[in-house]
Order: sequence, then C-alpha cells, then structure tokens
Amino acid sequence: MVGSRVLEELLRAPEFARVVAMTRRPLGREAQRLANRIVPFAQLEAQLKGQVCDAAVCCLGGSYKELASEAAYREAVLVNVLAFARAARAAGARRFVVLSCQTANTASRRIAARIQGEALDALGALGFESLDILLPGPLLGLRRGASLAQLMSMAAALALGPLHFGARQSRRAIGASQVAAAMLGALRSG
Repeated sequence: MVGSRVLEELLRAPEFARVVAMTRRPLGREAQRLANRIVPFAQLEAQLKGQVCDAAVCCLGGSYKELASEAAYREAVLVNVLAFARAARAAGARRFVVLSCQTANTASRRIAARIQGEALDALGALGFESLDILLPGPLLGLRRGASLAQLMSMAAALALGPLHFGARQSRRAIGASQVAAAMLGALRSG
C-alpha cells in the first residue's frame, strides 16, 4: 500500500535519474525512468548482485494477521528486509529508508512487535551513512484485496483519531500517501 505510493513519488521527483523497483510480481506500470525487477525474495541478494545504487527505500512486510504464522511474518519482516538492506549496501547505497511499525520493540511480548524490533536493530548494524526508520500509527489507504473487517478498522481509526492527543497522538491513523511523502522527504534529506 505504501510502496506503490512511494514509487509514484519517486517517479515524479526529477532528482532521481532511475528508479529500480524490486517486486514479487509485475507492477503493470511503465515509465521512462522505471525498471521493474521481478525477484523471488528468497533469492533477493543473489538476484541483485552487481547492481549499483545511491539510496534504497524499503516497504517490505505485511500484517501478522495476513501472513498467518510467526515463520511467515519473520521471513517477510526480518529476513526479506535484511536481505534487501544488505543487497542495497553491497550496491553502494549510502542512504536507506525503511517503513516499520510504531510498536517495534525487541522487548515486546507481542511476536510481531518483537520481530519488527529485531529487524530495526539489525538494520542499525549494517553501517548505512543515513538510516531513516518510519514508525507510523495505523495506516489508512486501500489495499489490494482489503477485507470488510480491514475497511471497518480504518473507519474506526478515522473516527477515533481526534481522541488521540498529547502522548497518544502518535497512535493516530495516518494516510499511506502521507507516509510515502515522508519517506521521500527522508530520502532527500539524507
């Protein structure tokens, strides 16, 4: 949901001469500066060997509920994100911008939050000149295949937003487009 919006932001930004999007399936979109690499994520590092880049943006992941198991979540949120980060680092990326979740914390009792925390700790050890980690509250936006429950959850998050103020303000839902714009801003600022 956020990745597609980041892609649009990058393609509108004139300072990025080329945008290489690694995806599991074809984007179904073409642009002069866009190269879409279809990559089996289990082979991410090998598939990206020899690439060159200055910066990388990562929106890999998924919800614990949709991935349905700890192993699948760990692969999506930890293994794949770290493989992509290592490949970006090997390609010369100095800047790395990643989307995580607000509750990421290695000390958490919640499995999803703990795995997110592990991923962030490991990213910090990779030695990027600039590492920006975005930790938004619940995301608002339409996803492919969104269920009625997800739509109802978004409506509730919107309705409850005004109740989150002061220390709880960070728990407010935020639009996926706003997060994408923030990711581009972080990429630009270095």
